[in-house]
Amino acid sequence: MPTNVLGSELQCCCMKPRTGYYRDGYCRTGVEDSGLHTVCALMTDEFLSFARTRGNDLVTPMPDWGFPGLRAGDKWCLCVLRWKEALDAGCAPPVFMEATQMSALEFVTLEDLREHALPK
Repeated sequence: MPTNVLGSELQCCCMKPRTGYYRDGYCRTGVEDSGLHTVCALMTDEFLSFARTRGNDLVTPMPDWGFPGLRAGDKWCLCVLRWKEALDAGCAPPVFMEATQMSALEFVTLEDLREHALPK
């Protein structure tokens, strides 16, 4: 199992809805994951609206893909660059540090993640 941004074992982000590129609940990535789904975040209405304006509708269910649609309060593995884009726009959702993969630090700083971290 990969490590999280705190240097310990990556924790599960969410099983309901089942998240992660591999839909195993973990925000881990691999060579086939071009989106780098490494940031475990708590969805907010503000972020979901922002994502939709960027062409990433996370609200509408897509049963053919096993995607239930998200709402505020759900945990979800976000693409690190989408989280960074939201950060730059002032609407980054809160982050679960223990469930955010270490490789996210290639694109965002630990300080930025800590500023948006949820308490344990």
